[in-house]
Amino acid sequence: MVADSRRTIHEVFKRLRESIRRKRPEKLENNGWVLHHDNATAHTSLVLRQFLASKNTTVIPHPPYSPDLAPCHFFLFPKMKFRLKGRRFYTIEEIQAESQEVLKTLTLEDFQGCRESWKKRWDRCIHAQGDYFEGDGGN
Repeated sequence: MVADSRRTIHEVFKRLRESIRRKRPEKLENNGWVLHHDNATAHTSLVLRQFLASKNTTVIPHPPYSPDLAPCHFFLFPKMKFRLKGRRFYTIEEIQAESQEVLKTLTLEDFQGCRESWKKRWDRCIHAQGDYFEGDGGN
């Protein structure tokens, strides 16, 4: 099972690095990028932490119980839920196809707004000294 986990992690990381190489090659060349993910069990596993350390990947630590800091939670999942709410899907393929359609509608401005919101949320987290807070304060 550990070998399967390592193989999966390696494949996902390889796809991520390839995407960065295509879209932002300067970031990959000088290791000028960081990885941020939440505290999901899969993200904090020893296998993943060892793998990222072996690739010299800088990871931004994520405070516990802070889903409002993860862009998937405050940006992506609400958009997906809005489009998929109330619909019935009969196969995984239908869900995947509709999810892909939602992703295709996202614009550069959507991602720029997400980044600005993410920065505001991190500022609030720092100001709160890691204590719990919700949202980005409407800023």
